[in-house]
Amino acid sequence: MKNTKVLISGASVAGPALAYWLERYGFEVTIVEVTDGLRAGGQAIDVRGPALEVAERMGVLERIREQRVQMRGMSMVDTEGNELYRSEERTITAGDFDSPDIEILRDDLSRIIADAAGDGVEYLFGDSIAALEEDGDGVRVTFRSGTVRTFDLVVGADGAHSNTRRLVFGPEERFISHLGTYLGVWTAPNFLGLDRWQVFHQMPGSAWGGGVMSVRDNEEVRVYLGFEAAEPLAYDYRDSAAQKKILADALAGGGWELPRLLETMWDAPDFHFDSMAQIKMDSWSKGRVVLLGDAGYCGSPLSGQGTSMAIVGAYVLAGELKKAGGDHREAFAGYERELRGYVAANQELALTNKARVDAQRDAEMGKETELVDFQDFGEIVNAFTVRDY
Repeated sequence: MKNTKVLISGASVAGPALAYWLERYGFEVTIVEVTDGLRAGGQAIDVRGPALEVAERMGVLERIREQRVQMRGMSMVDTEGNELYRSEERTITAGDFDSPDIEILRDDLSRIIADAAGDGVEYLFGDSIAALEEDGDGVRVTFRSGTVRTFDLVVGADGAHSNTRRLVFGPEERFISHLGTYLGVWTAPNFLGLDRWQVFHQMPGSAWGGGVMSVRDNEEVRVYLGFEAAEPLAYDYRDSAAQKKILADALAGGGWELPRLLETMWDAPDFHFDSMAQIKMDSWSKGRVVLLGDAGYCGSPLSGQGTSMAIVGAYVLAGELKKAGGDHREAFAGYERELRGYVAANQELALTNKARVDAQRDAEMGKETELVDFQDFGEIVNAFTVRDY
């Protein structure tokens, strides 16, 4: 085995999942993460299809099930808070209750996977990559802390705004595709007294609005507020104060509980705001550097598949490195061959999901709508066959 010393940038889901497999295959793994520990907060996410099988092979499936989000149902309400629709069979965030899919908070999933990866993984918290310099034998990494180390391979698992991708492949603008919506997510007190329930409100004339879902034994809620924007907005994605103002301005004057929800945003410790966007690249690797999950092929929350693609991608990338005996050229090529079709189908799924929402809005406003050939969600989700490595 060669090229066994691997640096992973990012400690959310994709990074620790890759570390789990690499460590078991005999690689020496270091993870660098810009935050001071595993990142708190984040929306409820779904583990579906082949990702469930990978989780079972990792021995974490039961823990994920134990910590899944517990919901009894959902309501849609109007501007005055009157219930328009309710269901005790499905929710907006997770779909049908009789599905094998598992909905779990992102930070809970991250912690479960990091725990499973074990103590053999080195973490560099509160740091990030400042520069990468590759030669024939490895990658010389300069960290923002000033430390300089050399690794055989570097993996960017640092999200849609990947610093690794920017350093190696170029500006984000080359690869990002805006899908016309911005979304804010944060934790707030359960002031509505929700009991394993979620409530959503769609603003008149818009496909978006907001909602809340109770989590952690109803002690808190996760808030989701979004708005439409045909063109990308110019803002610093690291400036949370500016992002909060953007969201507050966009939803000013909204009905239902939107004003009270926005009030909880200002002091939220885990506020996250971003565009619904996709990352599309001709290649996920360059030399000894490779991208994983959202960094290379973000599907956007509209796909509902970002987490599953990250988990499956981590399994395949590690498996291909094992299969190739650490030969990164062979492994990275195999990784792309194995995953390209699955990723493309799931990214397309986001586009048809968006078209479905837009068609519903237009119909409610009395506009003519184009017929959309909606894809079979379950067929796409389960299309990937998990191979043995």
